[in-house]
Amino acid sequence: MDTSTVGPIRYTDPEYQQAHNELFLGRPRGPVKRVLPPGVGQKTFEEAVSQLVGILGVEHVFTSDALADYIDPYATVHEQSTVPSAAVCPANVEELRSILAVANKYRIPLWTFSRGKNLGYGGPSPRVSGSIALDLHRMNRVLEVNEKFAYAVVEPGVTFQELYKECVRQKLNVWPSTASLGWGSVMGNTLDRGQGFVPTANHFEHVSGMEVMLADGSIVRTGQWAKTNSKSAHLSKFTFGPGIDSLFMQSNLGIVTKMGIGLTPAPEAILSCSFWMPDQEDIDVITDVFGDLRRRAILPSTYVFNIVEWSSIFGKRHEWWSGSGPIPGWRLKEIQKQLDTGHWTVRFNFYGPPAINQAQYDEVVKTVLKRVPGTESRFKSQLFRSSDGGALDAATVPMPFGGMFVGVPTLWSLPLVNFVLPKSGGVGAHGAYATIIPLDGAVMREWVVTARQIYEDQGLDAMCDFFMHEKHSVFVCMLVFDKTNPEHCAAIDRIFFKLFEEGKKRGFSKYRAHVNHMDLVAEQNDFNGFAYRKFVERLKDAVDPNGILSPGKSGIWPQTYRHLRETTEEIHDAYGFKAAARL
Repeated sequence: MDTSTVGPIRYTDPEYQQAHNELFLGRPRGPVKRVLPPGVGQKTFEEAVSQLVGILGVEHVFTSDALADYIDPYATVHEQSTVPSAAVCPANVEELRSILAVANKYRIPLWTFSRGKNLGYGGPSPRVSGSIALDLHRMNRVLEVNEKFAYAVVEPGVTFQELYKECVRQKLNVWPSTASLGWGSVMGNTLDRGQGFVPTANHFEHVSGMEVMLADGSIVRTGQWAKTNSKSAHLSKFTFGPGIDSLFMQSNLGIVTKMGIGLTPAPEAILSCSFWMPDQEDIDVITDVFGDLRRRAILPSTYVFNIVEWSSIFGKRHEWWSGSGPIPGWRLKEIQKQLDTGHWTVRFNFYGPPAINQAQYDEVVKTVLKRVPGTESRFKSQLFRSSDGGALDAATVPMPFGGMFVGVPTLWSLPLVNFVLPKSGGVGAHGAYATIIPLDGAVMREWVVTARQIYEDQGLDAMCDFFMHEKHSVFVCMLVFDKTNPEHCAAIDRIFFKLFEEGKKRGFSKYRAHVNHMDLVAEQNDFNGFAYRKFVERLKDAVDPNGILSPGKSGIWPQTYRHLRETTEEIHDAYGFKAAARL
């Protein structure tokens, strides 16, 4: 087969491309494992690849060792990583439609992703080994940015950095929301229900109008965009009839090729604020007080993190603690003093005219002091405003106040993954147990105590943060590790599965999952004999009868591959307690 022998260049920015290359350090060296699509022979596979080369050209079809970039860079057990049989990179919907035709003809599954930066959740790695990786990073046009109505229309490959740069190039007074790392796809992050930090932080809630290609190559548009000459295609979520946007989030029912996403009008000023509390147990007060402020619409997006996570930005663990076992409480207190912060820090910003920002901030301070008197000194605030009373230039806000908090994409927080690396080297990686927890102080406190014990039982430190919504939190237990250390990897697996089991007992459910854990998470939606899963799989079989689009994504299996669904026991044996114990 005549295909490209090296992986694609993904970023024009040298910093981003170098960081991408470094993701794949630390994996066992050697040739990429050769696999075929399930049920497809070598001759048939070669015929299919030959047709794909005819569609895309040799330089955009990859096989063999060129697939090194398409395997989970943060795998804890490298030998059990799923591997694609090939990878293809279309540039437009016409090429995409032709790829689907080949996949349908030869019954070859595709695994779709935008940039492959869903790190900690499998990255570009397919759910089913032998799938062809459908890499959409070349479909990277910013189709429109509307300043008046504050929205953009993007293709799958557009990164947070690219959208930001386009807004700057056009000198538009709008701020895109960005995730903590700027190299990911705007669309990919949104479809996986990722989050940012500005007022439009809940990305999926700000989608208006999608264009979706179904498995047969036909195209459907959603919402107001379903009307050919709509003047409100990206202005409203109100629509006639059933809303179907959510059917294509964390989904394998179609491939989203265009999407309208809301932006934040550039404010005149930002008041960057924080508040800290000294003890782990203070999480209940933070949750109840700031949760009430969120529900009363006094606070916009609110982000909370613990001292372990914050210290990781300023140094590696061995620089903070050289002893054995978890960092003891007394040493964490010393670190808090060194960094002039508490065990928990609450970050929140106000965006708008300075007088309004100050009034909201004053209300927050007043409310907190009623509950926790004498804590005035724990508040910090800093105002950044334009010099002429116009829109604030986000690039003028310095770190750590700017960056993701004003919609400017960076890689500033990437060193976090190196926190636990020893002096001798190693290569950092991370996973996560991210779950939905009610914003109830007692519930949150009990969970934090439980989670910390699970970490410390494995000799590691609880690194936690959470996004505070009005009624719930997205609570993230970060799992950073040295991927060159088998004992570390085994400990991380044990922590994850113990967190999962304890969360399950408490009625908590993850909102996204690693490809290896998708069936595990989906199995929790068990009401009425798994009625939800059965309903979605009926849709799957109707719109994708050959099951070519991302089989197994989010635990949704087409009839063709339904026999590959794993039970909880199988997942634990393959990736969890038993596998970790063998290492």
